[in-house]
Amino acid sequence: MATEREKIEIQNIVSPGHITRVDKVKYDAMKDALLTALSREQTPLTVAQAKQKLLPLLPDNLFPGGEKAGWWLKAVQLDLEAKGILRRKNTKPLRLRLA
Repeated sequence: MATEREKIEIQNIVSPGHITRVDKVKYDAMKDALLTALSREQTPLTVAQAKQKLLPLLPDNLFPGGEKAGWWLKAVQLDLEAKGILRRKNTKPLRLRLA
């Protein structure tokens, strides 16, 4: 019988007070990849650019072929914005940078 992995609570900057419980291992992997991708750049990245840069950094056993990476990227992005770790530049398209 499979054991359930640890869950953590994440926030959403566009829905203050809304908490979602997600898989900690996948969250941490995406967070590490996103922060690495953004830290390597001097200018803010669009979400699409950030995704392109972080996909090779994700463990294939958690995100085979990049599966579900878009959902996890958005969830982590919104949580890190709520925590003040990321900042968005309200442009079209939206751009992200480290705070």
